[in-house]
Amino acid sequence: MPTDPSAVADSIIVHAETLCEREDHLWDVICQLSIPVDNLEDARDQNRVTFGTDEMFRTLLFKGIRGISQNELAQRLGREPSLVKSFHLDITDLSNTPTQQQLSYTHAQFSEDTQEVLNRTVAGVRQVALDNDVLTEGLVPSVPAETEEESQSANEYKKEKAQKTLTLARKHVIPEFDTHRAAHKTYSDEVMLDMFASICANNGSAHSEAEYGWLTDDELICDDSTFLRAIKKIATPEASDGQLTFEDFEDEDSMPEIDQIRDAIMTAFNAATENIINSIRGEDPFDSRKKIAAIDITHEQFHVWPWEDKEAGIAKPDYPKMVSGYKKDGEYKHGYKYATITLVGDHAPIALGIEPVKEDSAWERDDSPSYSKADLVSRLLDRAEQFVDLDTVMFDRGFYVNRVYAEVHDRGLTYLSPVPTYEDDLAAIQDIQEHPTADEAVKHDVPFGIDGEIHHEAEFLYAPSTNDEADGKYAVFVTNQGRVEPEEISSVVNGYSRRWDIENQYKSIKDFMPKTSSTDYRLRLCNFALSTLIYNLWRLTDYLIKVALDESIRSPPVITARTFVRALGDFLREFG
Repeated sequence: MPTDPSAVADSIIVHAETLCEREDHLWDVICQLSIPVDNLEDARDQNRVTFGTDEMFRTLLFKGIRGISQNELAQRLGREPSLVKSFHLDITDLSNTPTQQQLSYTHAQFSEDTQEVLNRTVAGVRQVALDNDVLTEGLVPSVPAETEEESQSANEYKKEKAQKTLTLARKHVIPEFDTHRAAHKTYSDEVMLDMFASICANNGSAHSEAEYGWLTDDELICDDSTFLRAIKKIATPEASDGQLTFEDFEDEDSMPEIDQIRDAIMTAFNAATENIINSIRGEDPFDSRKKIAAIDITHEQFHVWPWEDKEAGIAKPDYPKMVSGYKKDGEYKHGYKYATITLVGDHAPIALGIEPVKEDSAWERDDSPSYSKADLVSRLLDRAEQFVDLDTVMFDRGFYVNRVYAEVHDRGLTYLSPVPTYEDDLAAIQDIQEHPTADEAVKHDVPFGIDGEIHHEAEFLYAPSTNDEADGKYAVFVTNQGRVEPEEISSVVNGYSRRWDIENQYKSIKDFMPKTSSTDYRLRLCNFALSTLIYNLWRLTDYLIKVALDESIRSPPVITARTFVRALGDFLREFG
């Protein structure tokens, strides 16, 4: 071992600098690094250990650069095969990845000189990665300088943070969406996604954007059919070329495997979302605050009538299977439905997961396939918990299903939801109204059953409602928070107002979504996923600016959504 650990570290850092010039991800850099194992001292018996010095040095290097705990790293290794591969960990079963104890023990068995090599390498590779925009942590806002000479104006901070988010979009978010077209394609994926952003900014369609390109002789705008084929390819499962229908996927149980379309899109969406989440971990926002998520369903209206002859009960045979009915403003409508899970409260309202919704509609046969609310919630929670450790989940009353609440309860999470008002609740409300002083009430230990057995007990809360349509001007909520005392009702119920972030989210996403009359579900779901990512990028920009300027996360946006998405389209075109 050389007497100068800095020489060993410098040799690794120099190689990392070369790698960062051509690689886009930190784990790719670490995977290809040349580690001089002969110059490292590891007191463990190398003939008996499961993971050698080389593998563990790479693993601990990633931990140090990312600034995460040993426990968090162990959890990520257990669910992310890409990291296992990057660190040269030769295993096939993710349940056998290094544990927190193994990471701690290995670090302790490194000699003092080797630990110094590791520390120097962490600092050097981190800086090289930041300088080359390989690390999305470079987007973490810096604290405004204390001296007047070094300070920036609020407008300069807005510009800086917005441009950093645009860089993130170009390097680490949008490239996750691969159209899987031939290498010699005329228009690159970047051009396609630039067109998508431009369509969103102009509230247009593939046809209107292509028409504009034709009128202006813009060589970076393709015709609408080429664009639509490329977007559909993102959502096309591997080894499949055509539009996938329910009939293509039906199994013996008549449940469609439309999941294949969803999974093709969600693979890209999850990778892009992780990059967005990583970009704000520098401030540890998920460790110091209560993490609240909201789950809800939104609609994309489909204006075609489903019936061929409603009185005779004859539906149109070619009506899109993923279209369901819904009621809005007292009117029955039809549309595609999407469920999302979104961070709300004191966090940047980032959408962490998307699920297609299929319901058994009135115009379909009685045994038509559908997704249960409990299954939707389970999959959404699985996605969200890849990124953050949740504390509380909020629903609207449409999710009032015992199995939904059981799913949340079994994960050790708290749920809060309004409930439909039944006769028993009306009687309780009547008692409150007749009470001389009380204006709130709680019913303790209400049993929730599954398959005829009590699964858990919850609290029913009765509180004054501001909704004129509420029965008796009272709202009823349910929570498994634990015993809620009467004096705590207001604080618990008032917290539900944080769920409204998701309603604002849906409005923004729908404003972004391209107009289309296509019934191809690949296009519909991909449009929603990409529009949601643009929303996330906008919210990330807003978060970075507010943290830099020490403004409240819940204050009004500092940059409008329309301004941001217009800048995104222009930026992709200029630098894509």
